[in-house]
Amino acid sequence: MSTTGAEADVAILGGGAAGLMCALVAGRRGRRVRVIEHAERVGKKILMSGGGRCNFTNTGTTAAHFISANPHFCKSALARYTPQDFIALVDRHGIAWHEKEPGQLFCDDSSKPIVRMLLDECAAAGVQIETRCSVEDVQHRDGGFALATTSGRVRAASLVVATGGLSIPSMGATGFGYALARQFGHAVRPTRAGLVPLTLSGTHQQHYQDLSGVALPVEARCNGQGFRAGLLVTHRGISGPAILQISSYWQPGDDLRLNLLPDCDAFEVLHAQQRAHPDAELRTRLAELLPRRLAQRLCEIRLSSRPLRQYREAELRAVAAQLQSWPLVASGTEGYRTAEVTLGGVDTDALSSTTMESRQVPGLHFIGEVVDVSGHLGGYNFQWAWASGHAAGEVV
Repeated sequence: MSTTGAEADVAILGGGAAGLMCALVAGRRGRRVRVIEHAERVGKKILMSGGGRCNFTNTGTTAAHFISANPHFCKSALARYTPQDFIALVDRHGIAWHEKEPGQLFCDDSSKPIVRMLLDECAAAGVQIETRCSVEDVQHRDGGFALATTSGRVRAASLVVATGGLSIPSMGATGFGYALARQFGHAVRPTRAGLVPLTLSGTHQQHYQDLSGVALPVEARCNGQGFRAGLLVTHRGISGPAILQISSYWQPGDDLRLNLLPDCDAFEVLHAQQRAHPDAELRTRLAELLPRRLAQRLCEIRLSSRPLRQYREAELRAVAAQLQSWPLVASGTEGYRTAEVTLGGVDTDALSSTTMESRQVPGLHFIGEVVDVSGHLGGYNFQWAWASGHAAGEVV
């Protein structure tokens, strides 16, 4: 399909979750919509998300689950398009789903039906989608937008930027949306990888690298935030849901602490062990509470180990305190290569929270991950994509 000299009411740059939602909503309103996607197919991140099963929303979504320089910006869109609204759409298409963790909804079998649903809705609304098409130039003139693409020229009354962030460049992520925002005078807040594994280096890596594969529940704490979930030791550092969550609040040099026994009072447990097994070594009894190899390593690093009867109460309390506030010195993150989201992005100060429209350039909208709104792990980023896409789709 050639777009040479094509006219549209709405041109949407990016065929991800936010872009497709915006397209189908605008198309239902009778708007002539054209989606332009540089990759070979749309919805690539939807297909790979959630281990291929797509954690498509979270029923507990609130503004508190998002990070932004303006924590209030996301409230309007989230209130007007809720998880229940998206669930209703999923149910209408007969897609089977389940709740994996509280609030986290996944497809039963595959992410593919979600993409198919969005494409079917777009087709029914007359949306035209072009893949393998890159945008080479965008100009705002004559009350609209003129786009030069690798498939020809496109004119549109409204332009929606849904190009995503920098996460997972192997899936086609680029900084094009940020460059476009700057072109039109918008500030872009500093970006960095979020929901990403942390790396260790030097002696800190040496302490843990041979424990790769060890997993346990923890509470990770940093900068006043705490997340209780799983931790996984990797050959490069640490990962798992608790670490991915806290990574969005951590930066190099920040104090990061792990409660290795988040479900108990460590002192009470150790004191009970001391009474029941006074001659047992600390490392032996810790191996009952933690993965054995980790328990041994903790004793080697800083706890030491001797028969429990030799510990005075103050010493046992000190051991318990360390276990429930274990310092971990990370050196960095694995970066955008494995990050699930990009923190920062187009500054919300110059956007309408109701319509996602630029306050500086009429008809220009920014939605989804390209905006400075980033969700926690667990389906929140998809809900922001649906909600912001819907908000723009209602007005373009």
